Amino acid sequence: MKGLKKIALATAVAAAPFAAQADLKALDDTTMGNVTGQAGVTIELETEVSIGEFRYTDEGYLAVNDISIGGGSVERDANGAVTGVSGMLDDLVIDIDVEADGDAFIDVHSISGAPIDFAMAVGSASLNATDGSGDSTLLASNIGIEGNLGLLNIRVDTATDNLIMNVGFNVTDMDMDVNFLGVNVRDLTVFGAAYYEQVDAGTAPDAAGLFAQAQITVGKGTSAATGGDALEISIPQFVADIGVGAVEIGGESIGSFRVDNLAVTNTTMKVYGHQ
Repeated sequence: MKGLKKIALATAVAAAPFAAQADLKALDDTTMGNVTGQAGVTIELETEVSIGEFRYTDEGYLAVNDISIGGGSVERDANGAVTGVSGMLDDLVIDIDVEADGDAFIDVHSISGAPIDFAMAVGSASLNATDGSGDSTLLASNIGIEGNLGLLNIRVDTATDNLIMNVGFNVTDMDMDVNFLGVNVRDLTVFGAAYYEQVDAGTAPDAAGLFAQAQITVGKGTSAATGGDALEISIPQFVADIGVGAVEIGGESIGSFRVDNLAVTNTTMKVYGHQ
């Protein structure tokens, strides 16, 4: 997505206001009217987040280092190593309402009406031993992600005790080195399921082309294996077009690929501990 196509895409993204994304709206007009018609809390936010290390420890541990989250673009040094992000995550408004039935509704959108640009940089992710051997495996490094958020609303449903999220987003550019496989991924993109059809037809992508859509439900479930409690994550629907500009092995590109009209539906994942 470099060059002319990326410029055309950026222009289309900048011109796509939230009001034009009716097909991404998760609630019907009556429900939305009931939510926005009540008094609530609004938060305007701008931030830049950095984390030196995130570590998950079992017996050994997984370490993710040098995480930066903000807006703008991913910054790299002269050797191409990720060093951070260039700007703040801003132009952001969070509306919070608690409805008569006790449900909490959170809607994230922009002040300007344009999609919210974001950038994320990760220096490295590695597996590490704790048995004194000093063994470690570098899984991935120099991870840079840039994109736009077109829709995010979250409902905490008191009737089901579920957290329900509706998301519309894209990834305009992602690069990463998958070190333990000796593979580099360049110019990965994620857009809406109509993206390739619209681009191939020579038309500027609209909301259905610009933004991948996902519905996600998080709640308590029951493990089929143990009968105990589990964290249950359900994805009723995720639709997107995904492209990779280049896959490199040994520093040389072996070609590009794309996935048109990816649809993940009726998917449930249960997470629980084991001995």
